Amino acid sequence: MIRVSFRQGMLLGFAVIVLLLGGVALQSWLVVERLVDESRRNSEQAIHLTAAIQELAERTVDIERSARQYLVLDDPLFHQRFDEHLAQSLALVDRLDAMVAEPMTPLLGGWRMVAEALRSGLEKKVGKAELTPFLARLVELNGLLKQAGQRWIEAQNSRLLIELEANRLHLGGQIVLALAGALLVALAMGWWLVRPVRQLEQAISRLGANRFEEAVKVGGPADLRQLGRRLDWLRQRLAELEADRERTLRHVSHELKTPLTALKEGVALLKEEVPGPLGENQREVVDILQHNVAGLQLQIESLLSLNGAAFEARRLKLESVELQKFMAGVVQRREFHAQSRQLKVLVETPDRANAILDIDKMGVVLDNLLSNAIDFSPEGASVRLVVTRHDDCLSFECIDQGPGVAPEDRQRIFDPFVQGQREAPAQRQGSGVGLSIVRELVRAMGGTVSLLATETGAHFCVELPDEK
Repeated sequence: MIRVSFRQGMLLGFAVIVLLLGGVALQSWLVVERLVDESRRNSEQAIHLTAAIQELAERTVDIERSARQYLVLDDPLFHQRFDEHLAQSLALVDRLDAMVAEPMTPLLGGWRMVAEALRSGLEKKVGKAELTPFLARLVELNGLLKQAGQRWIEAQNSRLLIELEANRLHLGGQIVLALAGALLVALAMGWWLVRPVRQLEQAISRLGANRFEEAVKVGGPADLRQLGRRLDWLRQRLAELEADRERTLRHVSHELKTPLTALKEGVALLKEEVPGPLGENQREVVDILQHNVAGLQLQIESLLSLNGAAFEARRLKLESVELQKFMAGVVQRREFHAQSRQLKVLVETPDRANAILDIDKMGVVLDNLLSNAIDFSPEGASVRLVVTRHDDCLSFECIDQGPGVAPEDRQRIFDPFVQGQREAPAQRQGSGVGLSIVRELVRAMGGTVSLLATETGAHFCVELPDEK
């Protein structure tokens, strides 16, 4: 079985198209050249024909003059001139007879007969009255030859025009067929080449969405089929890695949380002095243990949350949402949190504007930003959530009036487990993965998150492509 590669298929398709269109162009050129040559020959023949007929008329005048002079003067010199003019005229008649056939052949034959009769009568020295009808007949035949020559030229021109029209229609049909053939070849190439590319695109989209269950099948050229097999190998490898990752997370969760729970319960029993009374130093050790166990539990839960967010970030679910309603829902979820800090959350959105978003992921992003803003803002302050649309981009800004981010923390504030040096006014527990989760989710939605420079407070900006 012959296997054609992508490059060979492209070259073959273009070669077929060039042959179709080039063949028609070459045939058109040959037809035009043939018609031009035929038109040139007809023009030359018409010129020669007209000139010969005109010369024959002039020789007829010379024949008539020399004949009349001989009859009047009976001088052999005039008879000799008559014979010369008649011979030249007969030569012209032979040339005309060689040029064309119908409708001049009968007239040329009649001209010869009248010329012979005139010569015979002149040799017999018949009377002038008897020769005059022959001379008049020659003049009449000259007029008829002129008319017949004109008709022949017109007939040749008409025939050439008819042939030109027939060739024009024939070439037009060939051009239409060649264009149709080229279009069919282009469509066949498009189907043969675009279909596997679309299959590759769909396969890559499934891999990006963590859908590893469907095998990658790519048809078309041999090299693209080979690429499809490589991509299917990658699918299997990613499926194995994903399974290993999930299995590792489950094992980590089980292996760490189970003994950690037992340790936490043991420390609680010690603190409650169930085994027996504790001394002052022993209570301090138990408090340290309890604090570290709680911190370790928070770190493990944060690590699992970060991995879970990274996993969920690859699954997008876009839908249309009204921005005002969506932002109102985000603020409502943090309403009690804001009230506990006596804060106002101000929302600014375009009137009656819709957007295509992954509601769940964007909700998590704004909830993390708003939670940090509430925690770091002083009591009685306000937090602004601003949504703007410009240059095919949606911007979500969270602006607070807190202490802001220290200059030395700005470059690494989105890294996992990084907490800024500036403390929040209110008591808060966190492991420093909130902004990391924000960055993962925003990247998954094709956007960027950044910390903008401000004199006071923190100003975070999330920019997403405006899907319309």
